[in-house]
Amino acid sequence: MEDEVRDSPTGWVSAHIRRYLETDGRDGHDYNGFPTLLLTTRGRKTGTPRRTPLIYGRDGDRYVVVASNGAAVHNPQWYLNLTADPEVRVQVRADRFTALARDVDPTEHSRLWQLMAGIFPTYETYAARAPRQIPVVLLERS
Repeated sequence: MEDEVRDSPTGWVSAHIRRYLETDGRDGHDYNGFPTLLLTTRGRKTGTPRRTPLIYGRDGDRYVVVASNGAAVHNPQWYLNLTADPEVRVQVRADRFTALARDVDPTEHSRLWQLMAGIFPTYETYAARAPRQIPVVLLERS
């Protein structure tokens, strides 16, 4: 993913990403009290790398993220992108690496959902409102 990365056009999101990048996560990793990473996926239609900040948890050496999209009807674009191309780039503070993304399997889902709801309790509200099962995704360093 050497192409120029596109960030969200939403002002506060792009400002968060910019601060994160400029400070290697010293400003931006802890966003309103929640740990965040930067995830870069390749656009499934355009091939353009797209970067978004996401709340994360840890499961051993794996990173866990939730495709909540604020309980919207549809999964977020970043999730659709990584299902088309699971090779992603991740930045956690100053650590930048390539990872493979995958949905958690059914045996892991409940445990990892509880992990993430413990970090960001609003996920439970989203799950109650969303007309879909909200995906939980593992990012494994490659």
